[in-house]
Amino acid sequence: MGQYNTKAGDQWDIIAKNVYGDECKADVLMAANFPLLDIFQFDAGTTVECPELTETTSETLPPWRT
Repeated sequence: MGQYNTKAGDQWDIIAKNVYGDECKADVLMAANFPLLDIFQFDAGTTVECPELTETTSETLPPWRT
C-alpha cells in the first residue's frame, strides 16, 4: 500500500487521478481512508493511504449503469 501526501485543494477525485490515472477510482481511496471521509477538500500535508488495485477493486458497474 502506498501513500499520497495531499496538496492544498486536493479532492478525492483529483487524488485518484494522480495516484491511479483514473478519477473513477476515488471510491477505492475512500474505502481505505474511512477516518478522512468527512473531508471534501484537503489541506496540504494529509496522508492518504493508497491501496494497490486488484481485480476486486477494478471498476465493476452497478446493474443500473450497464
